[in-house]
Amino acid sequence: MNTNVIHKEKPMNDAPLSPSPPGESQRIKAEIARFLREDRLQPKLEKLKADDDEARQKLIDEHQPAAWIADAAHRVGQIQQVTHAIKFTHPSADGSSLSSPGNPAAEPLELGSHSLAGEWSADVVGNAAALDVYKFLRLSVDGRSLLDRATARDPALAEALSDDAAQAAEWLAAFAALPEAKGGPSSHKLAKQLYWPLEDGGYHLLAPLLSSPLAHAVHERIAEDRFSDAAKAARDARRANKPHAHGYRDYPNLAIQNFGGSKPQNISQLNSERRGENYLLASVPPIWESSALRPPLKTDTVFARYFGSRSEVRRLVAVLKDFLLRVADAGTNIRIRETRAELVADLCGEALNMAAELRELEPGWSAHANCQLNLAEQCWLDPDRALSDEDFAARYRQGDWKDEVCLRFANWLNAALKTDKTLLGGPEALVWQAVLGNELKMLREELEDE
Repeated sequence: MNTNVIHKEKPMNDAPLSPSPPGESQRIKAEIARFLREDRLQPKLEKLKADDDEARQKLIDEHQPAAWIADAAHRVGQIQQVTHAIKFTHPSADGSSLSSPGNPAAEPLELGSHSLAGEWSADVVGNAAALDVYKFLRLSVDGRSLLDRATARDPALAEALSDDAAQAAEWLAAFAALPEAKGGPSSHKLAKQLYWPLEDGGYHLLAPLLSSPLAHAVHERIAEDRFSDAAKAARDARRANKPHAHGYRDYPNLAIQNFGGSKPQNISQLNSERRGENYLLASVPPIWESSALRPPLKTDTVFARYFGSRSEVRRLVAVLKDFLLRVADAGTNIRIRETRAELVADLCGEALNMAAELRELEPGWSAHANCQLNLAEQCWLDPDRALSDEDFAARYRQGDWKDEVCLRFANWLNAALKTDKTLLGGPEALVWQAVLGNELKMLREELEDE
């Protein structure tokens, strides 16, 4: 082991804090013995030839608790517990990996390590041959891992490691250093680097790193949703058209990114547990699907049925009609004026949206025999017809069709709002005409820009 880790002058808290509860150290010692016997020694013995007694005895000696723990304390310096590993960027990158719980100031809708709220699996990087040390430190006794106990200088773990108090404290310190960074922060020529400009002309050099615990949590969630017995039962019920207690999740266009090739353990411990797999959710623009657009035929105005039947237009007309009825006896104030103007503006916006849609049709559709639209609305809704129809182009260039379109819109809206209770007569009519006039002026300006 690195001597400046084992033999450094120890702070006061390197010593066990207090005597351990009765029997706890024995339970820890028994779990360590089981781990060495069943998880480490036995698989190696099974690979030996039956008559290879020398190799067998050598393995048995190496896996005696005192010998194996001493070797583990020496090798633990070859690995580091992290959350963000640089080798996910490139397997040969030798820069710093980091251990961070994420940004606690991040917004709720921002996804990152902080989203795991502390419920994440730590990762380990470094010499893959020393990953067995991490498996050792992950052993749990009475609800606490050996690593947590080492970090807390647990007296029960110290007693289980060695009868020699000084030796036990030395090993505790070595194991407790697993989460500590090895050297100062550094990047590498094979790592990703971003130059982030600052106001003073300088820059920050950013090195983005993948969050392995987050990737692991996503992988576990998706794997559960895809392959668990519960998900399979729900899918079978769906295919059989039968009811089921719960639904299931699908992930369309899911991709898998592989890290480490045939040696995922060279990237990190969690990557090895995932067999190098990292799920990538589809990140593609949505495919817009809409019903075929039909031109307004067999009508002399687009406003009566074609425009008035649009769902958002019907909603806005109903809201505006209800509002005018509720404030009919309330006089006027700035809130009423602004609400009234906003609703009319929204209807004008819907008219412009409709025009933009119809202009996507093949130019010249308004010349069809079944098109009975008035000429002003033809100029508005089918302007590119002017490129091939000289008579139409002359009418289009006159520009007076824009005023007629605004007038037709106003007539339609007044008719749509008129009821027995909203006659818009007398003083109310003057106020309404002023409101409508202002919005139609803005509509006319929009048409003028075309």
